Amino acid sequence: MASTVEQQRLAEAYAQCGEEPIHIPGSIQPHGFLLVLDEPQLTIIQASENVSKWLGVNAQALLGRPLTDLIGECGFADRLATLAEDDHNPFHLRDISFTLPDRTDRPSFALMAHRFAGQLIVEFESAGSSGQAYDTLYPLMRTFVVQLQEAQELELICQLAVREVKRITGFGRVKAYRFDAQGNGLVLAEDADEGYPRYLGLCFPATDIPPQARQLYKSNLIRVIQDANYQPSPLAPPLNPNTGKPLDLSFASLRSVSPVHLQYMRNMGTLASMSISIVIRDQLWGMISCHNASPRAVSYQTRTACELLGRILSLQIEAKEGAVLAQRKLELRRQIVELLSAMADRDSVIEGFKSLPSVALAFAGATGAAIVSGESHETVGETPPSELLIRLTLWLSQQHERLSFSTDCVSRDIAAIPELAEHCAGLLAVSISRLHPHYLLWFRPEQIKTVNWAGQADKQSDAHGRLSPRDSFESWRETVRGYAEPWQQVELEGALELRTAVLGIVLRKAEEMAQLAGELRESNKELESFSYSVSHDLRAPLRHIAGYTELLGELEGSKLSERGLRFLDNIGDAARFAGTLVDNLLSFSQMGRAALRLSDVNLYALVESIRQEMAPDCEGRQIEWQVHPMPIVVADAAFIHMALRNLVSNAIKYSRKREHAVIEIGAEERAEEIIVYVRDNGVGFNMQYANKLFGVFQRLHRMEEFEGTGIGLASVRRIIERHDGQVWANGEVGHGATFFFSLPRLSYASSI
Repeated sequence: MASTVEQQRLAEAYAQCGEEPIHIPGSIQPHGFLLVLDEPQLTIIQASENVSKWLGVNAQALLGRPLTDLIGECGFADRLATLAEDDHNPFHLRDISFTLPDRTDRPSFALMAHRFAGQLIVEFESAGSSGQAYDTLYPLMRTFVVQLQEAQELELICQLAVREVKRITGFGRVKAYRFDAQGNGLVLAEDADEGYPRYLGLCFPATDIPPQARQLYKSNLIRVIQDANYQPSPLAPPLNPNTGKPLDLSFASLRSVSPVHLQYMRNMGTLASMSISIVIRDQLWGMISCHNASPRAVSYQTRTACELLGRILSLQIEAKEGAVLAQRKLELRRQIVELLSAMADRDSVIEGFKSLPSVALAFAGATGAAIVSGESHETVGETPPSELLIRLTLWLSQQHERLSFSTDCVSRDIAAIPELAEHCAGLLAVSISRLHPHYLLWFRPEQIKTVNWAGQADKQSDAHGRLSPRDSFESWRETVRGYAEPWQQVELEGALELRTAVLGIVLRKAEEMAQLAGELRESNKELESFSYSVSHDLRAPLRHIAGYTELLGELEGSKLSERGLRFLDNIGDAARFAGTLVDNLLSFSQMGRAALRLSDVNLYALVESIRQEMAPDCEGRQIEWQVHPMPIVVADAAFIHMALRNLVSNAIKYSRKREHAVIEIGAEERAEEIIVYVRDNGVGFNMQYANKLFGVFQRLHRMEEFEGTGIGLASVRRIIERHDGQVWANGEVGHGATFFFSLPRLSYASSI
């Protein structure tokens, strides 16, 4: 294993390699020569020094001279007008022949030109024959295109292209490979002569092609190196006179390449190469790479045919992938419609999500999914445990309001929750609330895969800190762990589309709930007004009944039989109970009408005053009071007194069958609220009926056993809810009950 120093040196060498200005090498490959012309006079302002080899004329002697002095009047200017301004690739203008000093023959050159970065660049190579061009292109157009259209599988498409390129070029080995998201190239097809190493199914590491080279491959579809041992020919002068900078040769066919790449070729046993870029939707999808063990010339006619083949191949791959993508989008839309229909037809989005577990999983190609709303959640399939889901949604909510998050390696991208990687390797999350940490989550398992590399990416740096290319291409197997199947872009887009639709459903349901809540508020106001009026009007008649009953007993009791006196007592008891009920109803209705008068309320002192008030009810009983220190809160003192009195009264009442009653009262301070509780060891209740406790006239025990009007706990709930708090209870039959209410932390003042 490399030391830290070696790793640092290698990282620096990689960075240096990535910064190498390969588009301005200042030289060309020697199998042709290059001139730079100044328009519109078409005078020569730069020339490759090897022009002397080709023409017998010194490069310096050509500078400042018009091109016509060299090639004569051959219609160059007219042909130059056909160059497209937005096409920077070299364009064949014509083949020319001219007389050279000290030579009796008239060599023929293919003249190619292109404009880039404001410069007109002309290149000369040995001309091929038009017959060769026809012989190359005719079978390409007649058979290859038809076969390509009929092929369905990607590997077959690539194999057809590889076979055709080998036929056209004659290279010893031709392979096609596709880049993955990390830039590694997987060989999908290969055709090679006997004796050439085979790479089918192997991966070439992304580090083999630095970023600036990838950019050039995307822009310039054809790159030829005829001899890896060539001696580059410098440009004269080195700097372009018009710009004062090195000439940009990004699109020049003769552009010299990096010495590192030439060494890479030699290490691979390759002395000639050609690459054909496969560009799809402006991205470098892959390449066709041609290698030859000995130097090999490639004419411009052959390069033109290969460029055409590459463009046809790109279109065909794009069409095939487009068809698959369209089918996947249709399937996603169908699944989205199913999910949304279920969500809209049920009371909540969560219920709809739960009703179609198979669709929810298939939508994202996941093995587990969850919908999380705060601390509550519902899951389908294989998901992390509840505690991790809550931690995950908290982490997601802290990611700078991102609408979605995806990863195919949880251990790498969510290092803050290391335990998560034990349960999944891939995660896709979308937020379904603009205000709260509510998420739709999908999980994918680890996909352990074996990658067969075409040699280890074991490049090293030399003594000068320059990158030295690897020299081994032997197959090397690596097992990759911790990764899930990557999320496709169409799946990410589908998840966002689902999110938008879910928010629409949530908004519609919220509007419906708001409308219903408004209607309920109006109904409640009417009911409160009605109960207030009825309660107020019934108080006097009921008091009269009770009063006249007592008076009748005193004045005429001696004249009544024992049975009549019993009836009279029953009438009085009923009238007094009805009066109490009416008084309670009147108080209950006033709770929703009266404004809160907020002040500091000492809960401990309030409990002590209630104990004194209720002392007569405790006479003759053994009650152990456990009253803990409690904070001072900001609330309506009268209402909080009423709520606590009801709870304490219930504790006394429902524990009276105990010889030794224990009543505990205390409070718990939390980050956002104060929790007050009243606990007893009385008769308790069945938790199955806990949701009925705080309703009006709801009783869990017979009136004959425990007196009461059934309004006390309903009053407690109304009081606490008016303070923006909540009420709840826990109980067990025969083992007592605990009643809780919460007050928001905002009401907290101090503690004693």
